[in-house]
Amino acid sequence: MTEGWPKGAHDGLGIVASILLVVFVTATSDYKQSLQFKDLEKEKKKITVQVTRDGFRQKLSIYDLLPGDIVHLSIGDLVPADGLFVSGFSVLINESSLTGESEPVNVNSVNPFLLSGTKVQDGSCKMLVTTVGMRTQWGKLMATLSEGGDDETPLQVKLNGVATIIGKIGLFFAVVTFAVLVQGLFSRKLQEGSHLIWSGDEALEILEFFAIAVTIVVVAVPEGLPLAVTLSLAFAMKKMMNDRALVRHLAACETMGSATTICSDKTGTLTTNHMTVVKACICGKIKDVGTSEGASNLSSEIPDSSLRVLLQSIFNNTGGEVVTNKDGKIELLGTPTETAILEFGMLLGGDFKAERKHQRL
Repeated sequence: MTEGWPKGAHDGLGIVASILLVVFVTATSDYKQSLQFKDLEKEKKKITVQVTRDGFRQKLSIYDLLPGDIVHLSIGDLVPADGLFVSGFSVLINESSLTGESEPVNVNSVNPFLLSGTKVQDGSCKMLVTTVGMRTQWGKLMATLSEGGDDETPLQVKLNGVATIIGKIGLFFAVVTFAVLVQGLFSRKLQEGSHLIWSGDEALEILEFFAIAVTIVVVAVPEGLPLAVTLSLAFAMKKMMNDRALVRHLAACETMGSATTICSDKTGTLTTNHMTVVKACICGKIKDVGTSEGASNLSSEIPDSSLRVLLQSIFNNTGGEVVTNKDGKIELLGTPTETAILEFGMLLGGDFKAERKHQRL
């Protein structure tokens, strides 16, 4: 420290370089993850809803909704804002995202409240938007969750404890070393009888003693420790990405790794949410139809006229749909009960689109 430039700058530049390296690695990892989440946010913002505004029905992004708009909701739609039921029929709302209860809520003129973030499980309706954005119940809930602030992670707490202990020990030895060196200088001056006369060289010697004490404090704290921790967390984040788990912040990896107890809550029974028709009573016969073989046996045992009426009833008296998704696979839309009955109709050999087209003709 007293050697001047450039010889005396080695230690200082080394410490600055190690700090910059830690900051750079952390910032790069967090930035890459933020880009991943930014892409996800863009995809989530592409949701559009049917809205009546200024007397015209149109498609709008859920982020362009305003109080006073009339939103048209049907099976499978997410309620985009808080609002009031205007008109509709058989509206069942799944509010499990807000309340945790899996039992759907019936919404009508008596109970007209629709909440943002819930899902339409059955029926269709028109909703008058009353509040949007952070003023909705969902927005208030998110604001409450974010009020807690940034608590220190378990690893940060441990590292702070270790750094404090190392700092105290280093400071203790630095003070002892400085005191011993200064005492040695005073003893020598006393023996020589020149303790009242001080020269510039002796003042510089005391300054060197102080530099030695500061060096002890600096060397006691390992500069490579933050870098090692950051690199290990970045490696853990990479491993989680390989398992298709995105992590927004590096600290989340070690926070979850330090978890000793995971508390979970469930309401009702955990199922695959897939209902099927297992028994049918047709023409006075009770048959097991839980498999394709049982359904084909039933279709061969009942008269063609009865089978035709049954398929007409299944495919026309429903709010569900049989569609082909972008992967070319057949997908059933509707409530679990409707999809079960539609699947039963298809096992009997029925064609949803042909039956609907025939009915319109």
